[in-house]
Amino acid sequence: MSSCPENENAPPTRLEGKFQALVVCCFLGLGSLVAWNSMLTIADYYYQVFPDYHPSRVLTLVYQPFACATIAILAYYEAKINTRKRNIFGYALYTVSTFLLIVLDLATKGQGGVIPYVLLCLIVASFGLADAHVQGGMVGDLSFMCPEFIQSFMGGLGISGALTSCLRLMTKAIFDKSPNGLRKGALLFLAISTLIELLCIFLYAYVFPKLPIVKYYRAKAAAEGAKTVSADLMAAGLQDKAAQVAELDQSKIQRRSNKQLLRENIDHGINLYLVYVVTLSIFPGFLYENTGEHQLGTWYPLVLVAAYNCWDTVSRYIPMIKCLALESRKWLTVCVLARFALVPAFYFTAKYADQGWMIFLTSFLGLTNGYLTVCILSAAPKGYNGPESNALGNLLVGFLLGGIFSGVCLDWLWLIPSKTAF
Repeated sequence: MSSCPENENAPPTRLEGKFQALVVCCFLGLGSLVAWNSMLTIADYYYQVFPDYHPSRVLTLVYQPFACATIAILAYYEAKINTRKRNIFGYALYTVSTFLLIVLDLATKGQGGVIPYVLLCLIVASFGLADAHVQGGMVGDLSFMCPEFIQSFMGGLGISGALTSCLRLMTKAIFDKSPNGLRKGALLFLAISTLIELLCIFLYAYVFPKLPIVKYYRAKAAAEGAKTVSADLMAAGLQDKAAQVAELDQSKIQRRSNKQLLRENIDHGINLYLVYVVTLSIFPGFLYENTGEHQLGTWYPLVLVAAYNCWDTVSRYIPMIKCLALESRKWLTVCVLARFALVPAFYFTAKYADQGWMIFLTSFLGLTNGYLTVCILSAAPKGYNGPESNALGNLLVGFLLGGIFSGVCLDWLWLIPSKTAF
């Protein structure tokens, strides 16, 4: 992945707009997960509406196959895909799907049943399609720019969880005693998420491509043979650069194949996969259904989810301090494998310990998840050209989503010894 130009060696225009780009990347990261995190955070409402259907587990399981299948297809054809259209489509699909959740709830008046649940699952499936378009497209797009852009985007992903958790605690406090309080809080959540997705469409389509530093990196990628940036160059007013891309003889451009990139970065891919296998085998299903009842009552799962999301957010910014960033491939692998100890730790904590220990353990789960995610994506070998970096970003996101899907499937194993198992 590319590195940012040094101040003393770079023309001022190459650094102009860097701060604005970091802010926009953070918002785009927020938008790429805020809708789904809202779904996870209002799971207590869906447990009230669909008490017999394991919403937190089923909805996550519905979401992931569509995300994994879509990212596999997009990663295979990434060199031929218009990244601008891909990302705008993803954010637009998020916007429409989130709005449809509001329409579904209003149409059914918050009543449960099989048909509303099936419709809910179909909308969640569209979230999976949107996630694969946005997350793979954005990581691939940012991979040939500054590593700080990737970190900011990943930080936005974490902020989406922390923001939704904090808002959920506030709405529960406000509406807890009012009639249909859970439903009012859920609808407010979905309305906020819809507005954020609309903002992301505007930021990506009209603001981000016109920032000078973004223009520089995309023009550089175009000179290296990246056809995926042509539409963004046109949107930024660089028609001459876009025309040069069309005239390039792709057969004469030297670039590694996806197989070569995968072979050179297989440890990063597997590490990302294993990080999310562990995380999603615990979060959110185990936290909602297998932690028992404690003094916090109905607040307990919300506090656990908030603890995870807040520490996940904080940890994503730790690698920005260079002395705290873990770059060694060997030690990244050691830390990822050591994380498997969290599985028995959660089992015994839920069975024998009190809520304080569970909150601490959940916080540590979030802390390690965010930190390792950013370190792995930032530590991916440098020195690739634009098209290679884009392809590598898509491949790594494919491993990430694959890990989420596997973790979601493994999460069902917690129900085997449970009285509520089916």
